[in-house]
Amino acid sequence: MGLSLAGATVLLTGASSGIGAAAAPVLAGRGATVVLTGRRRERLDALLASLPGDGHAAIAADLAAPGSPEEVVAAAVAAVGPLDVVVHNAGTPMRRPVTALSLEEVDTTLAVNTLAPVRMTLATLPSMVARDRGCQVYVSSLGGRLGIAAESAYCASKFALAGWAEAVAIDLWDSPVDVRLVLPGAIDTEIWDRPGSDRAHYDGPLEPPVTVATAIADAIEGDAFEVYSPDLRGAVEWKTSNADAFLAGVAEMARGASP
Repeated sequence: MGLSLAGATVLLTGASSGIGAAAAPVLAGRGATVVLTGRRRERLDALLASLPGDGHAAIAADLAAPGSPEEVVAAAVAAVGPLDVVVHNAGTPMRRPVTALSLEEVDTTLAVNTLAPVRMTLATLPSMVARDRGCQVYVSSLGGRLGIAAESAYCASKFALAGWAEAVAIDLWDSPVDVRLVLPGAIDTEIWDRPGSDRAHYDGPLEPPVTVATAIADAIEGDAFEVYSPDLRGAVEWKTSNADAFLAGVAEMARGASP
């Protein structure tokens, strides 16, 4: 089994909205002391005040800023002590056809979605290994297993995060430190409307953020490396069995969704 959240210290990124805001009360409700981090101080403070239990903390930060991931880790440790769990949930969308995509947009997407989790892992893992206790949770995306039309930068960042998680899990296989990869599908968050991205091709049903929040908590306390929420593993298995058919189908759907 995994790590019990009762009495655990958890650093949760991307906590000011969406999946992170839904995950905070779930984690705290299972007995964890949670450090919230996100860009919007007012939202963090409101969420902090609503959490059950004592000892929680909030740190406002932009993880894309130079040095920010390491600074957040240091501030979290100062607030609650050694970290048992890091939930790498912060993410940013980037919907732009590759023919219109700028290098700056790619860099920003990778900085938040990939490099911040990598840097926070390197900052927190030594303590976990030394204490023989810990869990690194990477919230990727179904777009980390399936290519999405007009989302090459986003998919690159989430595929990279999934690959990082797999390789880290292998390196830590004989260690008591756990690694979990959570792959959300289409979730009802601000990611669909955030400025700076084109309109999404997808316009189907959206799952509530609490679905993924619960999956994250269950993953920490469970023993499975990879968790889909909702369970769309079958789509990924089909893609890997017939990549050409998958690409043709997605391209056809994108043509139908174009204005």
